Amino acid sequence: MRIAIASDHAATDMKSILVDWLSGNGYDVMDLGPQGSESVDYPDYGYKLANSIASGDAQRGIALCGSGIGISMAVNRNPACRCALVSESLSAKLCREHNDANVIAMGARIIGIETAKDCITQFLNTEFGGDRHKRRVDKLSNPA
Repeated sequence: MRIAIASDHAATDMKSILVDWLSGNGYDVMDLGPQGSESVDYPDYGYKLANSIASGDAQRGIALCGSGIGISMAVNRNPACRCALVSESLSAKLCREHNDANVIAMGARIIGIETAKDCITQFLNTEFGGDRHKRRVDKLSNPA
């Protein structure tokens, strides 16, 4: 599975740790930046991540910023993305099981690295439940 990861300047340290951790666990990781701590605009990186999901270059995505809110809003502007903002592992599990989320967002100023790893583990290892959830998820891409 190829995973795209992007952040803003507030989350580059967390992103770097997570890239190494994911790679060490056998995942193919696309680090979409930024690489430094100079101020950047989170929408630019959220759109870049969303485009990698929409194009099929990555199957899942991880979006990081200070709170996780702004970058999740940017990712969700792309209709191919279902990005869920999570701050604990149960939400990360349920966003896959019930909502077929293909991107999670987290706030580097909100949660620590171990919680982020727990969230990612649940996100990557939980299958979509289908059945009654599929009808609802389909409506996200095809609103009435």
